[in-house]
Amino acid sequence: MSITTKTGDKGETSLLTGERVKKGGLRVDTYGTLDEVNSALGLARAFADKDDVAERIHELQKNLPRLMADFASNGEAEPRITMADVKALEDKCDDIESDLPEEHEFIIPGGSQSGAMLDLARTTARRAERCAWRLAAEENVAESDMIYLNRLSDYCYLLMRLEEDIYEDD
Repeated sequence: MSITTKTGDKGETSLLTGERVKKGGLRVDTYGTLDEVNSALGLARAFADKDDVAERIHELQKNLPRLMADFASNGEAEPRITMADVKALEDKCDDIESDLPEEHEFIIPGGSQSGAMLDLARTTARRAERCAWRLAAEENVAESDMIYLNRLSDYCYLLMRLEEDIYEDD
């Protein structure tokens, strides 16, 4: 089977349900932006100085196809991302955050290659979340997907702090 199907040459694509939609639609924009997050995470993992951070990124990347699949459906099927996944991500955030001091200033991105890429993943996740909220105003979107997407950017931020050893105000 060829990667070139030519079925999208007129500006449409298929959802997982087989439904044809415009490539410029909010649903496609949302899962496409999540694909960008996954790519930024892949770069961050490839450049990570800390094995623990690389492993955490890899585990996160394993969940992103399920989140993208939820957005690549018509929003009527049972979500692949559940509240248990949300809780697991929250626990991972808590685990990292419990070892970090309170912050009192903004962090300027670019302390390391991997950290900068994690920050890019964070900001791209925020853009995906904005897309998702616009979509949710018009179509059915699972609550678990929306919450997971919100926690995703938080986790990327905490991974950046962990990778760059940002424990104190500089």
